[in-house]
Amino acid sequence: MQNNSSKKPIIDYWHVWTDQDGISHQSRCQIEDFIEKGIAPDTSPQWLSQLKQSGATFTFTVLPVGWVGNWHENPKPQWIIPLSGRWFVETMDGQRVEMGAGEISFGEDQGTKADAQGHKGHLSGTVGDAPAVLIMVQLEETPTIKQSCRFK
Repeated sequence: MQNNSSKKPIIDYWHVWTDQDGISHQSRCQIEDFIEKGIAPDTSPQWLSQLKQSGATFTFTVLPVGWVGNWHENPKPQWIIPLSGRWFVETMDGQRVEMGAGEISFGEDQGTKADAQGHKGHLSGTVGDAPAVLIMVQLEETPTIKQSCRFK
């Protein structure tokens, strides 16, 4: 995250998404839509960017050392943020991204089509010799297709 008290902040995130051919990809995106105001009355101003979504479900998960999941699509559009440890996401286009504490991914690869090896969606797992502790925020929202970096 870029942060300077005189400039609007920018937060980077990875977006896992599906193209028109049903292939998953990852794009590096940025959230730039910040306003400077207090989060509550009579509080000091801070930089805020709110992505409002009703019906969101928060899940905390601990992936054991050496854990690798099967190829799968995200069950719903979801934000995934590692709290500790490291994990990876590999998409059908062959891109592998490793993330650690505080890095952000938005998983939205619904609607993929199986490739020649039968892979759909993405593969994910832990990296290193510590469990990966993640928080996931699943959204009750229709996934977008053929659109990278939907949040600005």
